[in-house]
Amino acid sequence: MSIRTRKNVGVIGLGIIGQRVADNLRERGFHVFVWNRTPRPVPNFVGSAAEVAELCDFIQIFVSDDEALLQTAQRIARDVTPNHVVMAHCTVSPDTMRAAAEIVQKRGAHFLDAPFTGSKMAAEKGQLVYYVGGDEAALRLARPILEASSKEIIEIGQVGDATTIKVATNMVTAASVQAAAEALALIHKSGLPVDKFTAAMKNNGSNSPTLDMKLPMMIQGNFEAHFSVKHMLKDVVIATRLARGFGIEFGATDASRHGLTEEMRQGRGDDDYSSLFRQYFPSGGPLESGEAAKDDQPRLAGIDEEKRSEPGYVAQSPAVELAPDSNAAEEKMEPPSDVKENSAPSPSSEVEVSARSKPDGKDEESRAPALSGVAAANESAFSFRSVPEPVAKSADVSAVASPSPENEERSEAPRGMWGGFWKRRTEN
Repeated sequence: MSIRTRKNVGVIGLGIIGQRVADNLRERGFHVFVWNRTPRPVPNFVGSAAEVAELCDFIQIFVSDDEALLQTAQRIARDVTPNHVVMAHCTVSPDTMRAAAEIVQKRGAHFLDAPFTGSKMAAEKGQLVYYVGGDEAALRLARPILEASSKEIIEIGQVGDATTIKVATNMVTAASVQAAAEALALIHKSGLPVDKFTAAMKNNGSNSPTLDMKLPMMIQGNFEAHFSVKHMLKDVVIATRLARGFGIEFGATDASRHGLTEEMRQGRGDDDYSSLFRQYFPSGGPLESGEAAKDDQPRLAGIDEEKRSEPGYVAQSPAVELAPDSNAAEEKMEPPSDVKENSAPSPSSEVEVSARSKPDGKDEESRAPALSGVAAANESAFSFRSVPEPVAKSADVSAVASPSPENEERSEAPRGMWGGFWKRRTEN
């Protein structure tokens, strides 16, 4: 067995990022030992996570979710010592991160909450950005290891704080790509060249490196994974749960969650999350400039009034491209009896909810109906339940591990391109 030195670094989890971080460490002269649940033909692949801890004082963990992080912490716990610095780089719930830290710290080892931003290309170039929470002395020891794969290290409070920051940044990332997909749908259905839209975005204040990468991918129909659907969905589900714990709702995050959930239902969880573009283009692209026909465009309120007054005008049903199962995506639900008794009937009290609600006895969190824009008067009757975030008291995996996003979102129906607009339009 190799002799452990301060130059030995262990990497647990050889996914898109972990594998490239290990390569960067080797290039910087570190002795790298790796382990992955699925064996890989790479140098210094050892037999277990525990063996990584035996060989290395510095351990970087790149696993996918809450359960995997807690299991990894438990596997290495027996072999860590006060000389160890364990760095967890996964995006999980803040409570899970604190629970993992507790497992390691009970053995006297140091623990850093260190999620990152940056995808495959940034990892290849050693250009990740780490958000780090935890002991300052531990960070001083670990800084050379983190610098091997990063361009910046941002110190953020205690364990759990950096994870909260990471979840918040991913909310913005997911919402911006969701908005870009919607914008492409508008441009395409208007019959305008998509290259004109990308040119307009180049110097637009809302543009970002993420959109510079994702817009061409969506237009070309290229969904090779840089950050997968299943991992982004996991992150926005974490954000939604945190929001419910604070008694608030996140509309933009919910919109991206709907698109990502539909991609999971279609079996595309391993594709890049920009594939939520398929909500509006089921074929997946590529888009050709000016491909949409002008007479295939939806008729919006207030645009065709003059035409209706012209002699011989004949109204035509608009052609709308809908996401799968969109016919059943929305329906009206009467307010509960206590609301009807305490308020006069009003058009503003109508609420549109998902038709795929769970039967009684299922998870109450996922049954909270979404409020219509005109239902503010009854908002208190339909807002998400305030479910306080659980505080981890032990290393019990079942107590803090997040369930699969697929189960969490089973009751949510995908949204059609135009939401409830056509329903309201035809009723009027």
